[in-house]
Amino acid sequence: MFDDLAIRHFAALQAVAAEQSFGRAAERLGFTQSAISQQIAAFEKAIGQPLFDRPGGPRQIELTPVGHLMLRHADAILGHLETASEEIAQLLAGQGGRLSVGTFQSITVKVLPEVIGRMKAERPGLEIRLTESNLNEELIDLLIEGTVDLAFVVAPINDDRLVLTPLGSDPYVVIAPASEDGPIIERDDLAHRQLIGQVDDDACQRNINQYFWSSEIKPDYAFRTDDNAAVQAMVRVGMGLAVMPYLAIDPNDPDIAVRELSPPMPPRVHYAAQRADRTVAPAADRVIELAREVFERLERSHSDMIRVTG
Repeated sequence: MFDDLAIRHFAALQAVAAEQSFGRAAERLGFTQSAISQQIAAFEKAIGQPLFDRPGGPRQIELTPVGHLMLRHADAILGHLETASEEIAQLLAGQGGRLSVGTFQSITVKVLPEVIGRMKAERPGLEIRLTESNLNEELIDLLIEGTVDLAFVVAPINDDRLVLTPLGSDPYVVIAPASEDGPIIERDDLAHRQLIGQVDDDACQRNINQYFWSSEIKPDYAFRTDDNAAVQAMVRVGMGLAVMPYLAIDPNDPDIAVRELSPPMPPRVHYAAQRADRTVAPAADRVIELAREVFERLERSHSDMIRVTG
């Protein structure tokens, strides 16, 4: 019954019903009166019933019972289309829709609170969802399968399926109890100290392990966890020292000291990753822009902190 109907037929029905005149409906829609008449006639032919009673003379046309029923559907259909048009406009402007982001612990704590706060202020209609994992591999899998639109990851990454935007870096440092003297801690000295570490499947811990193993040092871990705050808490009470990326620590903790590591480890390099073969959610560009601003400030903060604690 409805195979031959198009949006223009519902729009014509709505306009004629509102104006109670084919001529005024034509003016409203920007068509000729004959075009509107043809659209209503095609509508009536498609459903096999008249939509309007046409008494002729000075009397206005009126909707038939079928016309009233179809007008309700026309209002709903055209209303949905108008809403869809508005939502598309908001989405393309980055003002609406949903943005799903993959993240890991230090980004969640140090970068995203400011980024999301600013996004919410700028774009209150945007729905943001976060999924956290401490494994690069899991975050990339979430991105490839379409669960997230954007993921924060760390180098090294060699994956042709991804587009990577560099954000910044953070160095590996040593955190010690506040009473620990000296601005620099040597790697060889750590061979004789108890350490607090993270679990082996953590990407950063793998880098730290390699740093020690390259010097034939077998680190002595008194405690291991996947919780950055727990690592710092154990350092705070003197259970051991910890090698951690700068973003993973709270440098404002008065009970710890941030020390440079010698020789230094290569810094942890951060990227925003997106699928190369997927249309990007427009709001993702703004998230990346804001994240880069936060990284720039955090990199300056690290330099200042090392000078102060040194």
